[in-house]
Amino acid sequence: MKYMLIMRATDDAVEAYEETPFEEVIAAMGAYNESMIKAGVLLAGEGLSDASEGFVVDFSAEKPLITDGPYGETKELFNGFWIIEVASREVAAEWASRAPLGAGSFLEVRRVTDESDFPADNEWIEKEKGWRADEEARRAQE
Repeated sequence: MKYMLIMRATDDAVEAYEETPFEEVIAAMGAYNESMIKAGVLLAGEGLSDASEGFVVDFSAEKPLITDGPYGETKELFNGFWIIEVASREVAAEWASRAPLGAGSFLEVRRVTDESDFPADNEWIEKEKGWRADEEARRAQE
């Protein structure tokens, strides 16, 4: 099963992060990432730019409204993510618990859906399978 670990933080955690030497942060995250790579569970992981560089597309009105960031309370913003593939929810929780994050930081852990979560006879699900296969073949040729 795939799980996404979504990194979030409070204002206090962001302040503590900003006071921590960057090399220390990179070393801790690098070691954590390396441990997941060596265990064969890490599929992807990225940090995200500051919310002031982002925007939100709101579909509440007839025409979608785009609002530049920052856009919400710090604790509501995603700072980065990992996607892992593990045997169970419990194993995902174990990996999430090992993240080198401090007080005021937290990970939201969500299972990534797959084709088994949707009707097998749906036209768009079948197309999605084809698109994924095509993408895998393209990457294999690179």
